[in-house]
Amino acid sequence: MFFFMPMAFSRIIFIYILAAVIPAFILLRYVYRQDRIEKEPPALLMSLVWYGVIAALCAIVLERIGNLILDNTITRSSPYYILVLAFLVVGAAEEGCKFFFLKRRTWNDWNFSHMFDGVVYSVFVSLGFAAFENIKYVFSYGLSVVLPRALFAIPGHLGFSVFMGVFYGRARLCENRGDKAGRNINLVSGYVSAVLLHGFYDACAMSGTAAASIVFYAFVAVMYVVVYRMIRKASREDRPVY
Repeated sequence: MFFFMPMAFSRIIFIYILAAVIPAFILLRYVYRQDRIEKEPPALLMSLVWYGVIAALCAIVLERIGNLILDNTITRSSPYYILVLAFLVVGAAEEGCKFFFLKRRTWNDWNFSHMFDGVVYSVFVSLGFAAFENIKYVFSYGLSVVLPRALFAIPGHLGFSVFMGVFYGRARLCENRGDKAGRNINLVSGYVSAVLLHGFYDACAMSGTAAASIVFYAFVAVMYVVVYRMIRKASREDRPVY
């Protein structure tokens, strides 16, 4: 009896982890297949997934610090509390950590040779982040959260990262052409666009009102369509950054 208990427990852990990571894996595979000119090395992509996990751990620390500052600055009953939490704590911290490790790992990598690479790199970091976050949620709340997170949270992270990645690829092109102003504008635009999308997503989800729910579902639907078209367009118009 005691021999089979660890085996049963191991199966449960395996099922939980598998259920948590499959949605991210499906989206990673989709974006990877859109990289038609030159596939990125598997070792590089795997390292980006792990950087996403590290980014998630760093974001947990930053969000806790941000929450402490926010709770000592604005009362929870304030109408501004959710907005500040969504945009300046969660959105800024999570997208900031993703952006930091994305740039640290790929900016000077010789494999960064095409504009669509920026999208691929950003997506792999972001979905590594999302997969880890999903595992945490599944172990905290059970398999009941798998479907809603597969439909909203994981694709949401994909959407934020595509915007960041498109600007990131443009920034690399500007850098190689000696356009420092263009590089900086695109880097900032990539980060800010991801924070704004993430913040709006979270603000609607946190509000808990019927009106906010309607806006949330409409926003998610529109973002998914826009992101799908952005991926296809960036893939189709891919070109070298040199």
